[in-house]
Amino acid sequence: MESIKQKPAAPVSRSLPDFRNLGVLLRSLLLVNLLALATVVIAEADVRRLGGAVVAMAGHLEAPLFVCMLALYLIQPLLARLSWIAGALTVVVLAAIVAGGFVQGLYAGAGVSPLRAMLWAAAVATIGLLYFDYRSRRYSPALTEARLLALTSRIRPHFLFNALNAVLGIIRTDARRAEQVLEEIADLFRVLMRDNRELVPLAEEIALCERYLDIEQLRLGDRLRVRWQIEECPGDAMVPPLMLQPLLENAVYHGVEPSGVPVEIGIRAVRRSGEIRIEVENPVVEGRLSHCGNRMALDNIRERLMLFFDLEAGLDIAETAGIYRVGIRLPYRRGTA
Repeated sequence: MESIKQKPAAPVSRSLPDFRNLGVLLRSLLLVNLLALATVVIAEADVRRLGGAVVAMAGHLEAPLFVCMLALYLIQPLLARLSWIAGALTVVVLAAIVAGGFVQGLYAGAGVSPLRAMLWAAAVATIGLLYFDYRSRRYSPALTEARLLALTSRIRPHFLFNALNAVLGIIRTDARRAEQVLEEIADLFRVLMRDNRELVPLAEEIALCERYLDIEQLRLGDRLRVRWQIEECPGDAMVPPLMLQPLLENAVYHGVEPSGVPVEIGIRAVRRSGEIRIEVENPVVEGRLSHCGNRMALDNIRERLMLFFDLEAGLDIAETAGIYRVGIRLPYRRGTA
């Protein structure tokens, strides 16, 4: 059996923002407009003319800004292959060219200096890149912290205790099955102890969940029933590691264990255009869903979705007709072979 070793965390590399990410696009638009407003306020000495100057700046800014953001969206695959310096220079030069082109073309009669517009655009692009670089470096420790939190909030101690007791119960009557369960437990904890700051294929996450449910099935027997509906979701979709397992653990802990009758847990995953939607549902048992461990796991998943995908991902909770449902949406990012 392969030993369980925790690999040292890889150093965080410097990278450009993803200009196809909704959060990056929105922050870029907001930042540029704020800098434009600050420029007008500083340059305009007459307060009475400030309103007109702001309107004029907005009228001249939005069209080239839209073209620049569209160009960055289109060349994002190229930027992703460049080093940070080369990519940053590409962004700055592109912003300057677009600004200069609009001033010399569409805004030729506005009395704006092309050189001044190009320098301003280059300066704003530089400030934006430095902001995103700072933000990336600031949140890098947060990814590590979120991973450490994941190790403490997932796989509750009672699961390991119960799983080992279940193994002891069959070790004499079914040694082969007991050995298989021990290997599954080892696989589960091996995943928990590795560096989990990189996205993994959904198929790998589902395989991990199947091993976890096999272990729980050993001790819960017919009380645990699982319904998988994942045929419409590609297995190469990249997701945060340990995203589904804690949801299933919560479903078992709050929905199956307290119940004296068989309980079905439903897992559904589908792809809708460029988005992956995953749902985990279980029957509600009165008084169990307010448990702090449940909130901790959900908050941790929500935080890691934000760290990996920004505003493009989210986690929703709903309770209808006695069914507790957790829904996750995230962009479809295809894994590379």
